[in-house]
Amino acid sequence: MRLAVTLGDPRGIGPEVAAAAARRLEAEPDRPRLLFIGPEGTGAESAADEFLSIGSWTGARDVALAGRLAGRAIERAARLALEGAVDGIVTAPIDKAALHAGGYAFPGHTEMLAALAGGVPVSMMMVAETTALGGALRVVLATTHIALADVPGALSSELLVEQARLAAEGIRTGWGVPHPRIALCAVNPHASDQGLFGDEEARIVTPAVARLREEGIDAAGPIPADTVFVRSIRGEFDAVVAPYHDVGMAAFKTAAFGHGVNLTLGLPFVRTSPDHGTALDIAGRGIADPASMLEAMRLAVRLARGRADLRRSEA
Repeated sequence: MRLAVTLGDPRGIGPEVAAAAARRLEAEPDRPRLLFIGPEGTGAESAADEFLSIGSWTGARDVALAGRLAGRAIERAARLALEGAVDGIVTAPIDKAALHAGGYAFPGHTEMLAALAGGVPVSMMMVAETTALGGALRVVLATTHIALADVPGALSSELLVEQARLAAEGIRTGWGVPHPRIALCAVNPHASDQGLFGDEEARIVTPAVARLREEGIDAAGPIPADTVFVRSIRGEFDAVVAPYHDVGMAAFKTAAFGHGVNLTLGLPFVRTSPDHGTALDIAGRGIADPASMLEAMRLAVRLARGRADLRRSEA
């Protein structure tokens, strides 16, 4: 497997955690070939640390320049994946404000990659193969980087159906589960207690579950947020569709902080990323934990191999 690794915001911890993760992978028998993507599309495949010597990358302190360099690296990695030159991409963290200042009007990686792939529908799934409670947890965020006040207006049955479809297909192709079990998390406390605390469950979530079942997808819900994630970790579901960012991320990071992976579903190629940000305050101090980046690389290999195996079996 060959992976393109973008280095993220040059002011952050992306380059150092990528280098540390690459060193750890060197001892693994199924390690991938890594192509590090830096400024102006610079790449290196030799020693794990070589790309850290790229002065224009590590020396960028201007916010707009940092965003522009990060954006160019994402563009090149996506182009390589679309051309089939790499089997997947792993992206180090970016600063969204810097990305905007650099001329890229996207909320983040997910939306930018969707546009670069031709405007395909995508989904943001957080993945942890193991958690503090033992089992795996996969969480799809139906809405991502929007204000909480805007969530009710952004939610619809159509959106939940789309996100659940992407989750089911991603688990089928990546993990080889023929009939994934998808849980739809409720919006309101106690799934609204039959309408006492809102109508989103009856008006949006329940119709979405019915449509998914009609399509043959094993969907359940609405299930209250205070139980659905624990039930999923215990093996009852293969993935949970969360209605908004923080209800999903709070549960996920409590269970798997530092070891989770951000996976984009729906792209024509595999894309993973660590579950943390740029950590500008500790960059360059040598104390950043590469565990999540390492898991992102490992998961990218696993999913790329899963796709390749599925294509062979269906040929």
